[in-house]
Amino acid sequence: MNHELPPLPYDKKALEPHISAETLEYHHDKHHATYVTNLNKLIAGTEFENLSLEDIIRKAPAGGVFNNAAQVWNHTFYFNCLSPNGGGEPTGALADAINQAFGSFAEFKEKFAASGAGNFGSGWTWLVKNPSGQVEIVNTSNAQTPLTDGSMTPLLTMDVWEHAYYIDYRNARPKYIENFFNVVNWEFVAKNLG
Repeated sequence: MNHELPPLPYDKKALEPHISAETLEYHHDKHHATYVTNLNKLIAGTEFENLSLEDIIRKAPAGGVFNNAAQVWNHTFYFNCLSPNGGGEPTGALADAINQAFGSFAEFKEKFAASGAGNFGSGWTWLVKNPSGQVEIVNTSNAQTPLTDGSMTPLLTMDVWEHAYYIDYRNARPKYIENFFNVVNWEFVAKNLG
């Protein structure tokens, strides 16, 4: 199986002024594409070559195959977490789950932003559904993903690798996080909740 770079679900200019077309050009067309290319090279002729991304992530040991598969999956998920029609607040069951876990959307937003800002180095900040059915915030480093745990369902992710924001915000990760909330695709997040 040859893995392919999924197209962005919107035009590169669609998230401006919060995330620029230039950032998406580098983030999607260069970084994301490189992970896909590297993964296809690494799995050729191995026990992983006919597996789905999710199966590779769950079965590959730490190293190149895992890192590239997880980064392809994480980035695809991240780009779907964004929308030019995003922002605002979630509704329905998702809003209820957030309010139950954090007290209010404002409290969730504050905790998610603090978690992302404090995620040391490169990585991801996630809203997940845990085994008890509650939502919680988790940070992962580098290419790690909640999929490896198997007990958590990813709902939302924010990429906090510098390549996600450096062109637009330089080293001001908190400013990127503040603007991230203007483009969150709450419909996608709600579908992931189930």
